[in-house]
Amino acid sequence: VEGIEITLFPGKEHRFVVKFSGEGLSDALSDADSQKDNKPRVPAQALSKEAAKTAHIVNDFMDEVIDLLQDSPKANAVLLRGFSKHPSLPSMGELYKLKPAAIANYPMYKGLARLIGMDVLTAGQNLPELFATVEKNYKDYDFIYVHVKKTDSAGEDGNFKAKKEAIEESDTYIPRLLALKPEVLVVTSDHSTPSLLKSHSWHPNPFLLFSKTSQVDKVRRFTEKECSQGYLGRFQAIYAMSLMLAHAGKLKKFGA
Repeated sequence: VEGIEITLFPGKEHRFVVKFSGEGLSDALSDADSQKDNKPRVPAQALSKEAAKTAHIVNDFMDEVIDLLQDSPKANAVLLRGFSKHPSLPSMGELYKLKPAAIANYPMYKGLARLIGMDVLTAGQNLPELFATVEKNYKDYDFIYVHVKKTDSAGEDGNFKAKKEAIEESDTYIPRLLALKPEVLVVTSDHSTPSLLKSHSWHPNPFLLFSKTSQVDKVRRFTEKECSQGYLGRFQAIYAMSLMLAHAGKLKKFGA
């Protein structure tokens, strides 16, 4: 499109990545996605003068895709959101003096992990394979992130029963993680996806931190309301990593 090189990378389910390469491009664009069913198509809008060319290219690309898909039985359009240039970020290993690894079966989270310098370990598509990969590689890393997607997917589908079952299935692997004797074990989420709303929401997330130095509280249920009454209380996510490092004894000093 207009001298711009376009590369497509398949993801999983309905997701994919499109890369626009060329001169004079900008990521200052609004999402070309209403994120609601039965809504008219939304074009990308330039959020700055410099982004006008890019918005035109993106919308032309979407028009061409619609023409190509007009006879397809599976899809008839694409929706683009999350426009961004490759950010310049410090690696997690350099920032926190760790050797970190990520285990996930959804491509997007593998990409995010690589973006911050984590080793992405090969794992299968189900929970037994994910946690078997943790056990296999546990001694080679001092930080392992495991991502479980099914809880979020079930919430977006509005399927409360499936979400509950996905959480309960994940719970069954906690004893196997504890058997590895980690200095710190954290169970939490990056956002809420209530099945009632069928989307991401602003609600607080429960945060469980287990270590030899964690305090005992009266919380007996892993829920948003119960966890807010725990000894950590409510805190911003930016403090999560500091709390993990502190409980692992990897900070010279916590606070001023």
